Amino acid sequence: MNIIDGSNGLASGVSRLSHMALGYVSYLVGDYHLAKQCLILCCAILGFFLWNYPSGSIYLGDGGAYLLGFLIAEVSVLLVQRNPEVSPWFPLLVVAYPVVETLFSIYRRKILRDISPGEPDRLHLHSLIYKRLVKVEDKLLRNSMTSPYLWTLSLLSIIPAVVFWRNTLILIILFLCFVWVYVALYRRLVRFGKV
Repeated sequence: MNIIDGSNGLASGVSRLSHMALGYVSYLVGDYHLAKQCLILCCAILGFFLWNYPSGSIYLGDGGAYLLGFLIAEVSVLLVQRNPEVSPWFPLLVVAYPVVETLFSIYRRKILRDISPGEPDRLHLHSLIYKRLVKVEDKLLRNSMTSPYLWTLSLLSIIPAVVFWRNTLILIILFLCFVWVYVALYRRLVRFGKV
């Protein structure tokens, strides 16, 4: 989650959507304890979200972003381990956006630019959307208007994951389709305005 924590409401919004999906499937398989945990986490994240979006009154910081990522990972592992009917690809597709963003950033830095994957840069997808798509002068409003684009992108993987939560083959195909959409969108934004 830390790597997508660059716009107001982005990491918390994606985390909330992810917990909603994980909680819903937990409920479907009868794992009510895990479903309740997801509901509590959704409410806690909502409390933070209301202060973070759109005004940016408070921020997650590294610790908050890592905590959200850990909580999603914990729920994902528990859901799959306790309920064998849930495909392990379900939670992966739920968090496809942050996972693909992280892997693509490592690839972009190490392979394409030959720099350390740990070096910061402003070439994440949310940075490109901020620079290329959102045309508002006010920087705070511009920052906040970046997040809905990426919430929508996240939903492109979360909704199908919830629909096909037990079908591993379809989930793998959908994950690969998401990677293709991500890379195509990224390339389009990098070339935006070039002839």
